[in-house]
Amino acid sequence: MTVTEAPYRVTADIISSTCGQSISAGGVWNLIQRLGERIDEEERHAVKQMNEDQAEGEKGIPVLFEEMDGVWLNIQDEQHKKKKKQEMKVFTMYEGWDAEKEKANRSTLVGKTMLAGMEKSTEFHEKREACIRKKYNADEIGQRILNGDGGSWIKEPYDPETIFQLDRYHICQEILRKISDKEAQKEVRWLFEEEKTEEMFAYIETYAVRVESPEKKDKRSQKARELYQYLYHNREGLVPYQKRGIQIPEPPEGMVYKGMGIQESQNCTVITLRMKHRRMRWSEREANHLAKALYRKENRELVETIERYTDGLVFTLQMKEIIETLSAAKAPKKEGKGSTYMELIKHHMPIIDAMQTVSRKAFKRAFSQ
Repeated sequence: MTVTEAPYRVTADIISSTCGQSISAGGVWNLIQRLGERIDEEERHAVKQMNEDQAEGEKGIPVLFEEMDGVWLNIQDEQHKKKKKQEMKVFTMYEGWDAEKEKANRSTLVGKTMLAGMEKSTEFHEKREACIRKKYNADEIGQRILNGDGGSWIKEPYDPETIFQLDRYHICQEILRKISDKEAQKEVRWLFEEEKTEEMFAYIETYAVRVESPEKKDKRSQKARELYQYLYHNREGLVPYQKRGIQIPEPPEGMVYKGMGIQESQNCTVITLRMKHRRMRWSEREANHLAKALYRKENRELVETIERYTDGLVFTLQMKEIIETLSAAKAPKKEGKGSTYMELIKHHMPIIDAMQTVSRKAFKRAFSQ
């Protein structure tokens, strides 16, 4: 739980200073790699069950909301040399919004489940579909709605009848990035909000011609055309699902349906806060394994996952070696190189020879042997 919020070295310091067990940053890293490998095995097993028509899901629901996006991470090779950034894929599914919480202006998702990893798109989609079918009966899902940024890997749904819509946040983001003129920005956004799609395309095209310049450094026209292509290739998703006149099943009692667009927030709280910034770089394998622990924690499955592999014992993947569970009763035992600072407690403690007040006696009972 600590390593999902703090770096390996900080985690090692916290464990070593609070649990009586001396562990190094390398020891923490090793344990997370083992855990990540086990979770990856579980995901592959779920895919195998799905392909053999042995999926566990039985629940039927009227609508399943799905959202996908990527988080770009700094990557390094085995020699810790910087490589090109790579995209971590993140998926969130949910059944709707809690109606009671909405009355109090609190937006709470019902049945939220996440999945994340560094897999190739085909493998990730297999795991995503297996994740859905592990929880739901796919034949008993009335309608599936997918919200995404229009990336090619996102638009590969298993269900051909899935409704796709382009994420509103990314549309606005692209308009601001590609058009620098404030008035033009406002006009494009107004046309988009009013669902005047053809007029919006015509305006962007006219703007691109108007700002065209022979200067090589002037990229305004080029960027406007890039925006045009982005929106045009995703034109079927520009109008939100609830405004298309499509018949959507009614929400169950205690639940409401509304506009989608929660993935950016999920990316931030689950992945970005732990794995980006602070000049952090990851190997592809390491990033994948930590992501497994992060999304299991968000699904409130991390403790259950760990307990499946630890019953007082921690088993390594490739050997039948058994390591006793980290315990305050086994303080001399070390995992990894240990912390040299823990040895300081073995030295003479001046307080032992001082006048014994009540507080000093309590301190003596707690820390001296």
